[in-house]
Amino acid sequence: MPEKKIYLPPALRTVLEELQAKGKKIVFTNGCFDLLHTGHSRYLKAARAAGDYLVIAVNSDQSVATLKGPKRPIRPLAERMEMLSEFHFVDFVVSFDELDPHNIIGILQPDLLIKGGDWSIDKIIGKDIVEARGGKVFTIPEIPGESTTDIIELILARYSE
Repeated sequence: MPEKKIYLPPALRTVLEELQAKGKKIVFTNGCFDLLHTGHSRYLKAARAAGDYLVIAVNSDQSVATLKGPKRPIRPLAERMEMLSEFHFVDFVVSFDELDPHNIIGILQPDLLIKGGDWSIDKIIGKDIVEARGGKVFTIPEIPGESTTDIIELILARYSE
């Protein structure tokens, strides 16, 4: 396992191809990961347990702002990626600019695609790509009350006058 964890998509594809050639299962998930919390860490740990290597694709700052509104993200992309790379159970981190991960999934060709329980399997973006090559798609249950939005609302409630 290389020490480097943060990659550009083409370089990461090369690394993943080598691992898959050795029979290793690549797990993929994606998200904004704006303010890391226990919901994220538990979810990512469970995702990693499903295969041999975990790849996290992180929405770019512009992508987050488009999806979540102009006040987001709270933390810039480089910091979000660095924080994720510090988890021992995270193997690779990559970013993408699009609003959804379809293109990056097509580039990386993971064996397993995992999303949180707030997604229904039939709505998971990239399902077509992963299943076409014999991979599996599934969800991991959410932890109620554990979201970046909940944290922001709590801070605002506690510190507003």
